[in-house]
Amino acid sequence: MPAIITPPDLERRPRRRLEENDGGHGRRPPNGRDLKRTGGGGDNDNGNDSPRPQRRPGERLTTYRLGLFFALGAVFMFFVGIVSVFFRSETATHVDAYNRIVNNWLPTTIPPILWLNTAVLLLSTATVEIARRHMFHEIDAMEEWFGLGKPTSRRALPWLLATLALGSLFLAGQVLAWHQLTLQRISFTSSGTSAHSFYIITCAHAIHLTIGVLGLIGAIIGLFTFRSVENRQIMVDCVAWYWHSMGALWLVLFALLVFCQ
Repeated sequence: MPAIITPPDLERRPRRRLEENDGGHGRRPPNGRDLKRTGGGGDNDNGNDSPRPQRRPGERLTTYRLGLFFALGAVFMFFVGIVSVFFRSETATHVDAYNRIVNNWLPTTIPPILWLNTAVLLLSTATVEIARRHMFHEIDAMEEWFGLGKPTSRRALPWLLATLALGSLFLAGQVLAWHQLTLQRISFTSSGTSAHSFYIITCAHAIHLTIGVLGLIGAIIGLFTFRSVENRQIMVDCVAWYWHSMGALWLVLFALLVFCQ
């Protein structure tokens, strides 16, 4: 009588395989994905839940400064293009009907108010720098870190207000200078290339300085609304460096208009 071969127990096969894989403990050991997800399977060693490294003091300030300087680089390149057009127009010539080389460049008289405007803008760079340094005064900043009022904001506020007033006075002086030229019948549309260059240079700088005035207003508002002293420091610091850049840029442009025509 032939031997009867019974099929293996289908219900026990998966269980036996599971027991072989888990070493008899009733649990499947973690695979590579589990190790990667849990950080090695150690207690409280979850890679997703591990604390992130804290930012060092001043790291955010450095980041914002770098962003500002990159933006100012684009602004300076824009003015380099304007100055290049200025020199190109100054030296441009053409041949008239009598075969004579003619240069139509006629220097534009600089309104005397621009000298006063330059002094006002230089004074404003001093006031904004004083405000910036008050924001980083070590003793006052430590008091704010410990929640003992806002001494840095209290000391910087008057100087920011002074800078805002001087900046507004500079812009008003620029408008007055344009009005004086208009009274002399020197306008952008009816005058030569020299007047065109003068209006383009002064208007472009005035627009960028207006951005600085808006930044000052935002910094003043931030002194009252921002709870973190670091946020207030970043705001005032960036506005101050932008204002310094506009002051230095104006000195170059003003020297160009006075001495290079």
